[in-house]
Amino acid sequence: MKPRKQKTNNNAIKLYFFFTWILLLVYLFVNAPPPLPTGDQESPGKQISSYQLFELVQHENAVVRKLWTQKIVGAGKKLGLKFSEDWEEPDVEAGPLPALFLRATASRLEKNKVPLSLFLGSDAPINQANEFDARQTEKFQKIKQDQQPQLFYSEDIERYTGMFPDIASVEACVKCHNDHKESPKKDWKILDVMGATTWLYPKAQLSLEEALEVIKVLRAQFRAVYESYLKKAEAFSKPPQVGEKWPDEGSYLPSSDVFMAVFEKEASNYTMNRLFEMLGQDG
Repeated sequence: MKPRKQKTNNNAIKLYFFFTWILLLVYLFVNAPPPLPTGDQESPGKQISSYQLFELVQHENAVVRKLWTQKIVGAGKKLGLKFSEDWEEPDVEAGPLPALFLRATASRLEKNKVPLSLFLGSDAPINQANEFDARQTEKFQKIKQDQQPQLFYSEDIERYTGMFPDIASVEACVKCHNDHKESPKKDWKILDVMGATTWLYPKAQLSLEEALEVIKVLRAQFRAVYESYLKKAEAFSKPPQVGEKWPDEGSYLPSSDVFMAVFEKEASNYTMNRLFEMLGQDG
């Protein structure tokens, strides 16, 4: 009986998410301005700025990263599951660390049709590929002072940029960086600003359809990264059972549908409400 109840709950989550999207699309249709009188131009419709888009995708990223960190990595380690920076190597029985979950998402985004880019940078990175350039370092100093996002246009790469503080929220992240042999900094503490999650987009404004497509594609990459971990886990010497249950219940991993259903329940309410608010703002 219990598994049936869990399945029912997951179906309810999916229905909630589906009808929320339908409501948003109806809003777009009803509130779209009439066509311009000239035949050579199209109405821009409802739009948001790239900086507003960054707020939305940063929230989505924060939710999936928290879910992965607490419910998979944290609970999984107690069962003996391992998570490593070389998790993609064929002979390594491990999953991605939280920062590498983000990096894998970013890598998949680069191969997709939406022009949204993502990377996790720092002024004291373990991997030199994650080191900020001069302009980003300048902005990051402000982030370390007030822990507020920095939004600006990067002239050299012609991209609107949003940098959000990446804060050491769990002891495992602090210990991992302090103990790493290639870490240039060995005295990280809880609540330190370790780096910044940085988003890039080429346009100042997006239509509602474009914003929805970006969010849809981003979520698809979250799913793809999680599914790559499930595929990896199938080959473990002692593979967890994949289904409805989570690691805090035993040697289990949730299926990608279950994982994404919980993520969508956590993320969608804020994302949809903020979209409505943004679209209701004049200018």
